[in-house]
Amino acid sequence: MSSRGSVFIEAPARLHFGVLDLGGRLGRHFGGLGAAIPCPSLLLEVAPAAQLTGSGPDAHRALEFARRFLAFHGLPEKGRLVVHQAIPSHAGLGSGTQLALGVARALAELHGIRPDVIELATAVARGKRSAIGTWAFALGGFIVEGGRKVGSDEIAPLLARFEVPATWRCVVAVPLGPRGLSGEAESSAFNQLPLPANRDVERVSHLVLMQLLPALVEADLPSFGDALSAVQRITGAWFAQQQGGIFAPGPTERLVADMAAWGAVGVGQSSWGPAAYGLVDSDEASGVLAGKVRQAMAGNGVVFEGGFAAHGVRVWEGEIS
Repeated sequence: MSSRGSVFIEAPARLHFGVLDLGGRLGRHFGGLGAAIPCPSLLLEVAPAAQLTGSGPDAHRALEFARRFLAFHGLPEKGRLVVHQAIPSHAGLGSGTQLALGVARALAELHGIRPDVIELATAVARGKRSAIGTWAFALGGFIVEGGRKVGSDEIAPLLARFEVPATWRCVVAVPLGPRGLSGEAESSAFNQLPLPANRDVERVSHLVLMQLLPALVEADLPSFGDALSAVQRITGAWFAQQQGGIFAPGPTERLVADMAAWGAVGVGQSSWGPAAYGLVDSDEASGVLAGKVRQAMAGNGVVFEGGFAAHGVRVWEGEIS
């Protein structure tokens, strides 16, 4: 390991807005769309050390990812990892992928390795289904990825990356209670999901290509929100057998309905949840919506609000900035 000082990593969380095709009838599985959000975010420090140690929230997961990365590159288990700030775990915000890629990127910096984001994800075994978190880590913004070839282990390719209009705001609520599926439970759930009807898969692609993306480019939030909400309802039904409804039953389902009633123009659940989100067009509207959500949750969870992340991971050496 080099004699460099601490390497710091700051990475945005990500919202997953939906998959494109569970069936892979055209030769590709999944695909999807999502966006990076700057709050919550990961703040990680990795420094040279004689032994591999970790501290802070999610330190046990950080150490697991560090061991994977070091073993992949044939490097000794050395380094001091400090998670100063973590993204809520198993909440639908991409905490595992952002932490894995953050640890990998920091260790790569310490060892003078210059892998691209695909190589980072491969080294820590992320991106097995969705690549939204991988591309959000690298680039920020709004991401569309093209799914994986049937029978392939390759990371899904980036199809498009867009800036999100600077005035758009997102309120994200993470209620207490059951966490979203992950690991073996998630794999098992995917294996048991019924294939969606062709007409539904085609409808999602039509909405994305001919309404959602044009509205994003033209900064037309009402049209974007209508398309996003429609995509969420269709794709949520694909997962209903495993999660108990179009949205996770209980607080998440109520929050999605409430945010729509309170004026959010695009609402849904990120990944398996329990994170629910609503989009609005200004700081003022965001503040009002976030206030209503906090009142409704009555302390039983956390609420984040803000714009979208215009960039991906930030890396620097020295001290927390």
